[in-house]
Amino acid sequence: MSTLPQHPARLTPLTVALLLIPPLLWASNAVVGRLVRDLVSPITLNFVRWVIAFALLLPLAAPVLRRGSPLWTHWKRYALLGLLGIGLYNAFQYLALQTSTPINTTLVGSSLPLWMLAVGTLLFGARVNAREIGGALLSMAGVLLVLSRGEWQQLLGLRLVPGDLYMILGTIAWAFYSWLLARTHEPKAVRQDWAAFLMAQLVFGLAWSGALAAGEWTLTDAHIDLGWPLVAAMLFIGIGPAVVAYRCWGTGVQRAGPQAASVFMNLTPLFAAVLSAAFLREPPHWYHGAAFLLIVGGIVVASRR
Repeated sequence: MSTLPQHPARLTPLTVALLLIPPLLWASNAVVGRLVRDLVSPITLNFVRWVIAFALLLPLAAPVLRRGSPLWTHWKRYALLGLLGIGLYNAFQYLALQTSTPINTTLVGSSLPLWMLAVGTLLFGARVNAREIGGALLSMAGVLLVLSRGEWQQLLGLRLVPGDLYMILGTIAWAFYSWLLARTHEPKAVRQDWAAFLMAQLVFGLAWSGALAAGEWTLTDAHIDLGWPLVAAMLFIGIGPAVVAYRCWGTGVQRAGPQAASVFMNLTPLFAAVLSAAFLREPPHWYHGAAFLLIVGGIVVASRR
């Protein structure tokens, strides 16, 4: 990967396409995870997803695994990144989809800037101004609206869907992951190669997700009903959301800059709503739209200069 330009390039059709593909694939990941929830246990699904991604990346990033690679010099860092970004975040997301809808999970996931602010302030010494606090409160109102399904009495009675709570935990794990990426820098040999950078995390993330899957089979009634629908779903989420989306996002951010690219991330819940209505017959409700506006409004308020 090359360094980001100081002055982002104009949004060309190719750049727009590169930035549209990741949120579409990530929304599709949530819908597919919901579709196959009865065919495979969630943590097992996460493990198989990354096994497929590992096999796909191996021809592109095999040198990272060799002795003397920066991966082994900085193994503690990559082990932690792999735990947070691959082992925990995705496992929590598939757990969430057992009882919550793709629209809900992607909307709760869109509150990442709120948790980034909280984690950064409490644990990384980040400074917060009044505008960022106001934006965080707006985003929190949107998240609470989703959790309550538009009925605030549900919050008072703590009658929440477990999936929403799983997604909150996953989003907090991703906030930790993001701060670790922001506060430390990769060795040049890894940072300049997107496949190497993903593989460095995936090696340890695969071990973490495998250990979690083993625990799932030991402690729960885990299951996997192999058939062409499940195999097709696993191939899709292992290739599309896990690898293709990552590659397109990295290239799109380089071409447009992170600030312009971040706007496209807000499309994930909208794509999830459309796909859910088409494939799951789970149409969005009024509170989904209101929550989307609150979350995006909070992000805009917090990021304005």
